[in-house]
Amino acid sequence: MARSSVLLGSALAGFALAAALPATAQPAINLDQLTATQAAADLCAGKTTSKALTAAALARARAKTDLNAFITLDEAGAMKAAEAFDASRKKGSCKPLGGVPIVIKDNIEVAGLPSTAGTPALKNFVPKKDAPVAAKLRAAGAIIIGKTNMHELAFGISGYNAAFKTSAESGVRSAYDATKIAGGSSSGTGAAVGARIVTAGLGTDTGGSVRVPCALNGCAALRPTVGRYPQTGIAPISHTRDTAGPMASTMADVTILDRVIAGGGAIAPAELKQVRIGVDKSMLANLDADTEAAFKAALEKLKASGVTVVDIEMPKLAELNGQVGFPLALYEAYDDMVAYLKNSGSGVSIDNLAKEIASPDVKGTYDGLVIPRKLPGPNNTVSDAKPAYDAAMKTARPALQALYRDTFAKNKLDAIAFPTVPKVAIASNPDSSSIANFMLFIQNTDPGSNAGLPGIQFPIALGASSKLPVGLELDGPAGSDRKLLAVGMAMEKLFGRLPPPSR
Repeated sequence: MARSSVLLGSALAGFALAAALPATAQPAINLDQLTATQAAADLCAGKTTSKALTAAALARARAKTDLNAFITLDEAGAMKAAEAFDASRKKGSCKPLGGVPIVIKDNIEVAGLPSTAGTPALKNFVPKKDAPVAAKLRAAGAIIIGKTNMHELAFGISGYNAAFKTSAESGVRSAYDATKIAGGSSSGTGAAVGARIVTAGLGTDTGGSVRVPCALNGCAALRPTVGRYPQTGIAPISHTRDTAGPMASTMADVTILDRVIAGGGAIAPAELKQVRIGVDKSMLANLDADTEAAFKAALEKLKASGVTVVDIEMPKLAELNGQVGFPLALYEAYDDMVAYLKNSGSGVSIDNLAKEIASPDVKGTYDGLVIPRKLPGPNNTVSDAKPAYDAAMKTARPALQALYRDTFAKNKLDAIAFPTVPKVAIASNPDSSSIANFMLFIQNTDPGSNAGLPGIQFPIALGASSKLPVGLELDGPAGSDRKLLAVGMAMEKLFGRLPPPSR
């Protein structure tokens, strides 16, 4: 199949992109301050062109190869789509994301572009149609400029993937410090939005994978209630836990993507004096100094603006979550991936997929746990996953969901607030993918994921000493996505947008 794309891998030398666009195609566009909301308005009003904006995004992508944010950058295809939009706009066509450049995580299928899921066995898999979530964004006028890098097969939080890179060093890197991790598993989308290459994109989230990268890269995200978005055409881990999720420069931009995908009318910012949030001290464990200080300051700012903040207790939260997380993900991963590989037409078997896994941490997980259907136990032991899975689905997960429902109802909460991740971005190297780091960085994002709840992340500060982004998350009751977005939009006005990364 002919396609206008560049597949980048460790076996390929360098970042062999198309020739630079002519200077006339690169106007002075301030990507550092642009939002998707403003870009769509300016494009609709004819204040700029999609061709100019897309050229600027591509130019910045070429300039930021040190981030390893992209697996495929579709320069020719993006410019063709931008020119088509400009021609249609002149005919009076305006759409919610009309002409706005975006990116898509590489486990979400986009027609005509490789969909690798960050793993070598799928590097030649080119879907013939868009996943429904990608199709919705394209129908809304978005220009897909490329597919973003990720933790291999979405099994990790560091984004350290040696199989695909555009610089000498491996691993997707933080937009604010290229020696640090970008978070995972939606690493490249987080880095691309944080670096102001694009204003928005899509990731996927099983236990924190849109929220963790946005926390570390200073952008906003929504993990929707499970089932709110269609999951067809996305390489899976767990059908019980997986969901696609929007990642963008601001909560207002996240809201636009959510409306495009899930439908619904306009969302207005909430009245903060009517918002009630809870804080559980168990979610304040293991914080570094920058994160602790920023979160405390954020709570004080929220209180001063009229938000009611109450202390809550969630007994057995960690215990119940531990009985759900690994049993669900590791057991469902086998059957879900087998079905995906067959239905997608990839031509790849799960055994061949596993054989070619490049990341040691993911290789160990697949060979030792996913393929043999095992769960990790104490002292390096493993056990049959089926009994623990059945117990999780029949007992532990319903109990976890009931704990959240009771906590929201008893305390009359709109949301539970906590630092999205306990620490700012750590050094990017093979050790950043350790199980200890994995467990640390999903400490707060995982429980709500296992309960199927919606959660939003938005930046609240640059760390006082690290100068790296710190994020705040709000988890809400199942189905409260639009209310959470309204609250997030209102709170975002208090904190403002983080300054852009230094160039």
